[in-house]
Amino acid sequence: MAIDYARLKARHFPDVEQAYGWKDTVLYALGLGLGQDPLDRRQLRHVYEDGLVALPTMGVVLATPGFWVKEPDTGVDWPKVLHGEQGLTIHRPLPPEGRVIGRLRIDDIIDKGPGRGALLYSTREVRDAATGELFCSLTSTSFLRGDGGFGGPAGPVRQPHPMPDTPPEAEFDWTLGPHAALLYRLNGDTNPVHADPEVAAQAGFRQPILHGLASYGVAGWALANLLCEGQAERLRRIDLRFTAPVYPGETLRTEVWRTSPGRAAFRMRVPARDVTVLNNGLAEYAA
Repeated sequence: MAIDYARLKARHFPDVEQAYGWKDTVLYALGLGLGQDPLDRRQLRHVYEDGLVALPTMGVVLATPGFWVKEPDTGVDWPKVLHGEQGLTIHRPLPPEGRVIGRLRIDDIIDKGPGRGALLYSTREVRDAATGELFCSLTSTSFLRGDGGFGGPAGPVRQPHPMPDTPPEAEFDWTLGPHAALLYRLNGDTNPVHADPEVAAQAGFRQPILHGLASYGVAGWALANLLCEGQAERLRRIDLRFTAPVYPGETLRTEVWRTSPGRAAFRMRVPARDVTVLNNGLAEYAA
């Protein structure tokens, strides 16, 4: 079954409501490796219930519709889908516990042509279930590798944020434990490629890989330390492109360039493999 452009673009997604507690907020931070240093107050405020502060990137795991492209009526060749880009705009801080509603819409589907795949652009809002106030807006680009040539529009294709051609001005290293993916998947993404060695091998990986959104969360934590003196609530926007998988246990190095007041470019590398895993990053923050 091929993609029906008009039908898929107009697909209706019911609101997803989720209640979460302080333990969920702590679990999300632990899944990103926070709490490694029990004496570090910057980490402790995100993993200890007394004065708990929710990390802003937690919005990516709240009130999600799940892996909806797997539904047969989408026409999507779902085993070949990759998460290409992720953006987050923070409108107000997430409380450490509450009830939220997630609302998803498809913005467009770009047909790159036969053998070249397609791009699906979507936006999700996370709102307070009681008041309707907007906590955050999330944009996502999915690369549908097996779905080009369905007759959809060829553009426009969103361009990635440009990267400076100078050495980075600052960097932040963060090492995740070998159990990181097993812990992070408790936030809701139970894809076996992150847990089962046999499934990971079938997908072409030497071992289960870390969730892309876990790397994204680590980038947010790194940016908080590099740009906001450890105060993650000062972050306002984080956009990036996923470029390579991460294996649990690796050290992730986030590099930044301040480009203007309250704005920076960034990327994330795995020095041991000399590979860039997140690229074309844009961060905005309260200076």
